[in-house]
Amino acid sequence: MKSTTQRTHPLVWIRRTLALLFFLGIVLLFLDTTGILHKYLGWMAKIQFLPALLSLNFLIVGLLALLSLIFGRVYCSVICPMGVLQDGISHLSGMRKGKKFRFSHKAEKKWIRYPVLLLFIIAIVAGAMPLASLIAPYSAFGRIISSVHAKSLLTVTVGVLSFLVIFLFAWKGGRDYCNSICPVGTVLGFLSRFSLLKIRIDESKCTACGLCSRKCKSSCIDYKEHKVDYSRCVACMNCLDSCKHGAISYSLKKKKAGTAEADKARRAFLTAGTLALASSTLKAQQRKVDGGFAVIEDKKIPQRDCPIVPAGAQGLKHLSDHCTACQLCVSACPNDVLRPSTRLENLMQPESSYEKGYCRPECTVCSEVCPSGAIQKISKEEKSSIQIGHAVWIRENCLPLRDGVKCGNCARHCPVGAIQMVKSDPAVADSPRIPVVNTERCIGCGACEFLCPSRPFSAIYVEGHQRHRII
Repeated sequence: MKSTTQRTHPLVWIRRTLALLFFLGIVLLFLDTTGILHKYLGWMAKIQFLPALLSLNFLIVGLLALLSLIFGRVYCSVICPMGVLQDGISHLSGMRKGKKFRFSHKAEKKWIRYPVLLLFIIAIVAGAMPLASLIAPYSAFGRIISSVHAKSLLTVTVGVLSFLVIFLFAWKGGRDYCNSICPVGTVLGFLSRFSLLKIRIDESKCTACGLCSRKCKSSCIDYKEHKVDYSRCVACMNCLDSCKHGAISYSLKKKKAGTAEADKARRAFLTAGTLALASSTLKAQQRKVDGGFAVIEDKKIPQRDCPIVPAGAQGLKHLSDHCTACQLCVSACPNDVLRPSTRLENLMQPESSYEKGYCRPECTVCSEVCPSGAIQKISKEEKSSIQIGHAVWIRENCLPLRDGVKCGNCARHCPVGAIQMVKSDPAVADSPRIPVVNTERCIGCGACEFLCPSRPFSAIYVEGHQRHRII
């Protein structure tokens, strides 16, 4: 008996294979706490749309725009991990009995798409990146994966909530998030209207059975009118599999496009470029060290007037304007120094704190993995000369004065020799020795704060700098 099972279209296999490879690569990047994989897979993060835009990598942005103008929104169905995650959830939902063909054509929700995009652009230009990153697909995906091994309750909470939102969108509506909320999808949708290769319906072969529309997770195929909304089509190719009459193809337009359409394409490209230009203006190994006195644990975070941000970030302003809060640097930090900020103005963006480790001068992992340029790539030599903060001594917490014991941990372990131990009273020969900080030499690495045996607060802590400087 001849099999009636329809074979999967080759383009579907190609798209799914590439999507799976990109998805697994990005997941491994966020799960890798050693930084090793970033040497081989880091490019996958850097070609994500928003990180490339914020890092002013217009070559990547241009290539992604060109990709959309040729192939349509394949970025959303292949390169974007959030898009692939939605496809996976939607596929699981479709495996339920009677749910294989569960979609139908729906009109574009312009009243949601464009206001959200406008608010997103305003947030970036105004420097409110934490707000913008809440709906950015790559950032949201990063927080979801990072929550798997994160020690921060904030990261876990935000990651779980983000997953639940995406799960509900994808389980019920397939690509509803992509085509109603995602600002990247909206921007690429502008270009995809004018792509060379598109899903096309041959009216002479179409029997109006509706299978293509019922299989389209973007709900963008109007089989009655033989039309496809290319701004929402993500070129998943599922419709190619569903059509039993060969009425659907992914091909070039048979007739030459008129000059009016060409002009529209150019205007759309310029619009996307303008949006890009406007937008641009704007880890887990826990170390317990005795330090000569006690295991460093149960230490409380000091109240800093200015938060500490990684070397390479240049300062709070640059980090705030370019960071997508994806948590990649937090996941990759081998010293357990970086954690997401709880401050509203920099929510989920990385900050340094030294209760579980310190920022080793020879470590540049965060600058190597950052895909958006929020943390500029620096060498080990450069890091040793970047002052991200300076140490501050708290007299009443210091053990020699408080408990009458000898210490000197801070001076002994300072990697740049910025701390010296001197007599607390020069006139008394056996007076306790206390630390004196040379703030011009201190780089703010936090070795003194981390290794200070004073409890619950260190007798010495690092105060961050609004803007980093070279010393």
